[in-house]
Amino acid sequence: MRRFLLISLAALLAAAPAASFAQYGGGGGRGGGGQQQSDDDKAQQDAAKKKKRDQEWGDSGAPLPAMRNAGPCPYVKTLYDAARYVEFKDDHEASANVGFTGEVQGISSGCAYKEGEPIHVAMDVLFEFGKGPQATANTKTFHYWIAITDRNREVLAKQSFDIPVTFPAGQDRVYRREEINNIVIPRAAASTSGANFEVLIGFDVTPQMAAFNRLGKRFRVNAGQTAQAETTNQKQ
Repeated sequence: MRRFLLISLAALLAAAPAASFAQYGGGGGRGGGGQQQSDDDKAQQDAAKKKKRDQEWGDSGAPLPAMRNAGPCPYVKTLYDAARYVEFKDDHEASANVGFTGEVQGISSGCAYKEGEPIHVAMDVLFEFGKGPQATANTKTFHYWIAITDRNREVLAKQSFDIPVTFPAGQDRVYRREEINNIVIPRAAASTSGANFEVLIGFDVTPQMAAFNRLGKRFRVNAGQTAQAETTNQKQ
């Protein structure tokens, strides 16, 4: 889906600093554990996941229109604490308690600016959405945000977006590609390069979800089968 995000000079001046970009509120989880899957099972699931992702995304990500720029582009990345959205029933971290999930799978970006003009940034983002054993419907509206920051981590501007997702019958995974165009970042002077800014993306998550992501925990769910849990302390 094509999105438009225009960051005006007024928005940059009016935006208040923030220590964290994850939006908190609602559920969460703690505790957890479960049976760890074998290495062979994980390898098979990873291979199937990569094959489907490549079908949606292509070999190297969807190309963006050719852009000229007079200096480095802003850093474009996912905020790690908000890179995944994982619901747990009754706040218990177990694969059998997983509801809906979401994850940022890939980002492709480009920028353009010259002389004293603002920086124009475009992004393609690939999302993966999941439906766990505790999901009670075939539809879910996920929420994510894009924030513009300076390199000192001060939030200059931020905007939220919704993604309504429908899971076809018999499917527990859906991939969606979002095009975010016309991100415009004003510059104080012609000497201000894109390297002074960051463009961050993440899900609206609770403090518990953010902590779950920060610890690098993972759960893999098999569609149509009794789920087995896998937790690791390794980051993505």
